[in-house]
Amino acid sequence: MADKRPQRGATLNRESARFHLPERAMDGDWLDDREGLDGALPRLRTTVTVERARTIISRNSSPDIGFDRSINPYRGCEHGCIYCFARPTHAFHDLSPGLDFESKLFAKPDAAALLRVELGKRGYVAQPIALGTNTDPYQPIETDWRITRACLDVLAETNHPLTITTKSDRVVRDIDLLAPMAAKGLAAVAISITSLDPKIAMTLEPRAPTPTRRLAAVRALVAAGIPTHVSIAPVIPAITDHEIERLIERAAEAGARSVSFIPVRLPWEVAPLFKAWLDAHFPDRASKVMAIIGSIREGRENDPGFFTRMRGSGPWAELLRTRFQIACRKHGMNGARIALRSDLFRPPAGPQGDLFG
Repeated sequence: MADKRPQRGATLNRESARFHLPERAMDGDWLDDREGLDGALPRLRTTVTVERARTIISRNSSPDIGFDRSINPYRGCEHGCIYCFARPTHAFHDLSPGLDFESKLFAKPDAAALLRVELGKRGYVAQPIALGTNTDPYQPIETDWRITRACLDVLAETNHPLTITTKSDRVVRDIDLLAPMAAKGLAAVAISITSLDPKIAMTLEPRAPTPTRRLAAVRALVAAGIPTHVSIAPVIPAITDHEIERLIERAAEAGARSVSFIPVRLPWEVAPLFKAWLDAHFPDRASKVMAIIGSIREGRENDPGFFTRMRGSGPWAELLRTRFQIACRKHGMNGARIALRSDLFRPPAGPQGDLFG
C-alpha cells in the first residue's frame, strides 16, 4: 500500500527485485515517535552510517556526461526527490531505493584525506572534479558532517578545478572558498530548480530548499563572481513542463550564465516508485503523465541508451527542446559552456606532494 508520509518523497519502501532484498519491517529503530495524533503515520528518523571508503574519486567514460571523475561524500539523499536516478544504488546495501534511500544515509568522513592521497599520486593529471553527481553534497546532513567543505579545502589548496551540482542554498556557506577559486577559473556551480511552485516542489523534493531560496543562492553565487548554471532537471510532462519558460526567465533574472534541461528518466526501481507517487499525489493525471513519458522514451518507461537517455525522442521531446531554445534566445541564455582551468593544479603538500610535486 502506498502512503504519503510527512516530509518524505517515496510512498513505498518495497524490496529491490534485482538484488532479492528481504522484506524490511518498519520497526522502532527506523521511526520517529508518533506525533500524538490518532491515525497519523510515524515520521521516519534519518540515520547516518559511517562508510570507510578505500578511494573517493569515481571515474566514468559516459559520452552523455561532461566530466570523467566525481566525488560523492554521501550515499542516499535526504532531499527525497521522487525521480532521483540514484535511488537504485541503495539496493547494493540491501536497502530499499524507496524510503530507505532518503532516510538511511551513509557518510564518508575520510573523504578529504582520501582525496589528498589520490591527488598526490604519481602521474595524476587534473581535470574538473564534479561534486553532486549521484547524491547532493549539500543535503541537510552536510551542516553537521561538513565532508563537502573538507573536500573543497583540499581542492582549493591544490588549485584543482571543480564543479558542484546541488538543489540546496547551503552551497553559499562555502563562498569563501569558491569565490577565490572562481577568480582563478577553477570553480563553477549548477543549481537545480525543477519547479517554481512551492507546493509542487515540496511534493517532488520534500526536504530540499524552496525554489525561492535556490534562486537566492544563484544570485549570491553570481554576486560573488562564481559562474553559475541553472539545471531544470527533470522536466516532468503534465506536472512541471508548463514552467520551462518562466524558469528560464527567473534564472536569467538571477544572473545565471547558462541553463539546461533533461526530460524525466525512470531507470530500474525508480519507475514503480514514481508511478506510486503519481497515484498518491496526482491521480487525476497519472495515466497521462506516463503516456507522455512513454512517447518521449520510444514506448518505454525509460531509455537507457547513450546519446538519447538525456534528450528523449519523438514529437513531445522535440517540442520541449523547441520551447527551451526559444526561451533561451528570448532571455539571452546562449548556452555557452563554462570552461575551467586545469593548468594551475599543484599536488597537495605532504610526503607524497613533496615527492612528486
